[in-house]
Amino acid sequence: MKYNKLIMLFIGFALVSCEDYVNSAEESNVTYLPKIEVFGESEIVLDCDATEYVDEGAVATEGGNEIALETDITGYYFGNSAVDGSDLYEIAYSAYNQDGVPAAEFRSVLWPECNGDLVTSIAGMYKADVVRNGSITPQYQEMGPIFIIDLGGGKYQLSDAIGGYYDFGRGYGYHYAATGMTVTANNIPGNDFTHDDVIVVGDFGGELVMTSFSVDAATKTIQFSTDWEFGYVFDVTLTQVQ
Repeated sequence: MKYNKLIMLFIGFALVSCEDYVNSAEESNVTYLPKIEVFGESEIVLDCDATEYVDEGAVATEGGNEIALETDITGYYFGNSAVDGSDLYEIAYSAYNQDGVPAAEFRSVLWPECNGDLVTSIAGMYKADVVRNGSITPQYQEMGPIFIIDLGGGKYQLSDAIGGYYDFGRGYGYHYAATGMTVTANNIPGNDFTHDDVIVVGDFGGELVMTSFSVDAATKTIQFSTDWEFGYVFDVTLTQVQ
């Protein structure tokens, strides 16, 4: 009799425990992380004489179902918001699932400027050796790409008027490039250039002026110096990249 009572007590306890467990259960949700598939290569180098770039795009899905995809294009040095000329571009694809979880993928596109002959044109893509305040360090040699683009009318614009010192040499990125500097070629063989722009050094700020600019067509090099108001002088040698 005592044995049967113990069995009945155990069964009753089990029923109460199961009932309590079922009643306390909450509904659970499944979250599918967003997934982005980029079509084509993640790194693209165009021909310098390309006339257009058509992006292959990407698709975003959540649990196998397509969701909204956002695409943003950043031209690092010349302010382009579309891949429509010489520059180094980042194409960012992003999406969010229904719970607000983000995903992102990226593509880089290099559109070089065709090299001029340094007699009739100084446009082109270059690597840079930079000496700051007389200090030569391997870290700041053969940096790039550095662009010089032809704006027309003898006017040219540099992608970085300190030769990539902070962008590439320090690895800070394009936000620390000195963009916007232009030079006017009055007579390239005669090394007659006008350079009177005053720009800033990226996110650092501070005024930067160009103090000299000259070309050597035989060695495919350009030399220039810029003076930063914070007490630094950058002597830059650009060599065309073939």
